Amino acid sequence: MSCKYSFIVPIYNEEETLPELYRRLQAVMEQMDGTVELILINDGSRDRSLAIMRDLHDQDPRVCYISLARNFGHQTAVTAGLNFSRGQVVVILDADLQDPPELIPSMVEQWKQGFDVVYAQRTQRHRESWFKRLTAYGFYRILKQLADVDIPTETGDFCLLDRQAVDVLNAMPERNRYIRGLRSWIGFRQTAVLFERDPRYAGTVKYTFRKSLALATNGLVSFSTVPLRLSTYLGFFSAVMALTMAFVVIYWRLFHPASPITGHAIVAAAVFFLGAVQLFSIGILGEYIGRIYEEVKNRPLYTLSEIAGFKALHSTRTYSNRQEVIKDR
Repeated sequence: MSCKYSFIVPIYNEEETLPELYRRLQAVMEQMDGTVELILINDGSRDRSLAIMRDLHDQDPRVCYISLARNFGHQTAVTAGLNFSRGQVVVILDADLQDPPELIPSMVEQWKQGFDVVYAQRTQRHRESWFKRLTAYGFYRILKQLADVDIPTETGDFCLLDRQAVDVLNAMPERNRYIRGLRSWIGFRQTAVLFERDPRYAGTVKYTFRKSLALATNGLVSFSTVPLRLSTYLGFFSAVMALTMAFVVIYWRLFHPASPITGHAIVAAAVFFLGAVQLFSIGILGEYIGRIYEEVKNRPLYTLSEIAGFKALHSTRTYSNRQEVIKDR
């Protein structure tokens, strides 16, 4: 390896945060007991983020950057960073400084104790709305109960990975990536480092409710088949309800013929109930079929427009039998 540590940071419209992020990461890099590369991934930013990344690279040769050809999403940007990382130890953290860089030395200490994966686990969320805290709390508990693997609660993508774990993740070709789930799925020795999550340093929140919901759905569908079983259970429940309603209607028709329950109301209720169950089941099937469709198209996971700082790399890289043609600055 050309360096011992790789720090991976996905960037999307973070011009206000990047200078402070680099300042704090630079202080951490000076403390490390080996060479460090800082990999910034521009995920289709529309502000001056890419220009700032170029300036940081010109000032500090340890700073490398990758510019995706468009916005491919946070999980794909992290995957691109993993593909290009060269360190024996790889650390993933977000750019908003809610993941404190100062926690990295503690994570490295756990790695030196023999752990291959060290994930940061939140004990408290500062200055987040009650709705955000409530939905996050509920989602992590539901996912833990339904997922086929044990995904720790209150964990994000902030983690340390040994090179062996990174190589396994890079060998996984799936498109709908949920990094924290894949991190648990691969196994190896894993442990947690506890921290209190700071508020965003500057700028606006990039993970809106819609994006958070999409990520949660992706995590649930990628690591659990329980939703498919749920549609089966709903179908069975509907059949039992329909049979019960049929007996009720017959009873009231025979013994209470003038009752309004034998009229259109009960028929309409039954139709709406069964229609809702059918649409819900079709929606669940659609989520799984949509992921199959994305996989079989076999398109590249991402395309690149510019890279800098990877002098040891060729101008064309291959991952999972796919080639990404890029311009090396």
